[in-house]
This record gives sequence, C-alpha cells and structure tokens, in this order.
Amino acid sequence: MNAPARLTDPSAHEKLYRNLRSRIMLGELPPGKALTLRGLAREYHLSMTPAREAVRRLVAEGALTLSASGRVATPALSDDRIEELAALRALIEPELAARALPRAHFALIDRLSQMNARIADAVENHDAVGYIRCNLDFHRMLYLRAQAPAMLAMLETIWLQLGPTMRALYGRVKRNEPPRHHRMILAALRAGDEPALRLAVRADVTHGLRHLTQV
Repeated sequence: MNAPARLTDPSAHEKLYRNLRSRIMLGELPPGKALTLRGLAREYHLSMTPAREAVRRLVAEGALTLSASGRVATPALSDDRIEELAALRALIEPELAARALPRAHFALIDRLSQMNARIADAVENHDAVGYIRCNLDFHRMLYLRAQAPAMLAMLETIWLQLGPTMRALYGRVKRNEPPRHHRMILAALRAGDEPALRLAVRADVTHGLRHLTQV
C-alpha cells in the first residue's frame, strides 16, 4: 500500500478531485451514494486533508451534495431538478454547437463519426460507462471548437450533476443503436446548416430528458 500523501503535497487533492469528478460525470457512482472523507482517504491512500479539499471543490460544483448534518453524497435528482438541468442543456448546447460550426472542418467531422462508431460499440457491448464516456466525448469534441470556455465549463457542471442519474437510467432503458440525433448533428455539420444543427442538438438533449423523467 502506498504511504499517505504529505499534507503539503499540492497534487494530492488535485489527483483525487479529477479522478472522483470523472467517476461522477461518467456515472460510475449511483445517485445518492454516500461518501466519507475517511473512506476516500483510505481508497486513494491519502491523508484526510486532500480528501477534504477535493470534496469541498466537488460540492461547490454540484457534483456532490452536503446535507446540514454533514453527509456527503452523489446527487439524487428529482424530476423537477432533471427538467431544470435539461432545460439548461437545451439552451447552452445548441449555442455551443452553432459557435463551433464555422470551425467544424471535415477532419473534425470524421473524428466525430469515429466517436459515434465507438458509441455503437459500447451499446453493442452493454457498456454503460463506456457509452456515457463516448457520448460526452462526442459533444465535448464539437463544443471545444466553439472557443467559449466559460460556457463549456458551465455545461460540464450540468453534466456532473446528471452523471449518476444518467448511469441509473442506462440500466433501465434498452438501447440497440447509438443516438439517432448524432447522425442528424453530423449531417448538419457537413451541410453547414446552423438551424438544422441547433435543432438536432436540442432534440438530442430533450430526447434524453423524456426518458429521465419517465423512468
């Protein structure tokens, strides 16, 4: 077992923060999963100080919740909260896609097509975490071309809050193909059609919303 990280090691909490943030966003932890500082410190072979700092940052981002009694857990979202977050996605993501369109060259579209093929592989292999990872990578790859870091950072906090719920949803909704709206997104990018791109991205978000609130 590795020795606990020194309290003065500035990278200790950063490593834990990034690892735990990724696990939450990808739905590796279920909704309402309780976490303790002691448990995190033991799991990651760290002292309590970096564990406390990482949790503090994740609570500030909405990736974890902190109750009045001090209980830390992954978000367990109500239908109203899901609808609110999905509405934000439906506002932000079409705008990011539209801003990315002028810089969406054919090489990028080819990479997005390859990513969509990886999503299809994850569906075929019933790999929920792989599906969520590839789906987010598909969107992030496009949105990075928007050159709007503040908007993308805001969107990632929404993805963080939805991660555990999306993972729970995947196990209940049967999928046998990648999201059909991704094909519409790719077609709009190839055509340089901004209105069609906005519609396709919005449809991709609201389609997921319907499943989330129905399950």
